[in-house]
Amino acid sequence: MDRILLSTLAYRPPEEVFPYVRSFTDYPRYTEHLKEVRVHGDGDVGSIYDLKLAWWKLSYTARSKVVAIDAPSSLEWRLTNDIDARGEWRVEPEPESAPEGEETASRIYFEAIYDPHSADENTLSLPRFVSLDWVVKKVEPKLLGEAQTVVERLVADIEGEPRDVELTVHEMP
Repeated sequence: MDRILLSTLAYRPPEEVFPYVRSFTDYPRYTEHLKEVRVHGDGDVGSIYDLKLAWWKLSYTARSKVVAIDAPSSLEWRLTNDIDARGEWRVEPEPESAPEGEETASRIYFEAIYDPHSADENTLSLPRFVSLDWVVKKVEPKLLGEAQTVVERLVADIEGEPRDVELTVHEMP
């Protein structure tokens, strides 16, 4: 199993941050590779999100289920199709990290635990002569750059204006 654990700061309290990390339907605004999100449910535990992803010549719809919510601090999810993956969005108060001029701050964590080799190659519609191993080797290095873009756009939504954000990489494959 591989693990990604990233974090950044938003200059708002957890109660103001959490609705943004919980709003999966807004995520296509944060990344060019997530094309569409469809929700089955009300957004609470048990809700299913179909996440339509596209990159290069590949397209795939991941199905994510919300398995636990402890607002305003945690939302746990897991994929229910084709690949063994689970993770969590976590929001923790960190007022001591607020810069001068800001009242408070919260640390936003994103964690994903996954087995890249558990993917079913038949569901990915890989081009001829392209292996799953090749795709994994190409995608994994791009994850950090993609995460930076997502975090910057997420924080801009939370705070109401864009700024440079620092992405802390705690663990990466």
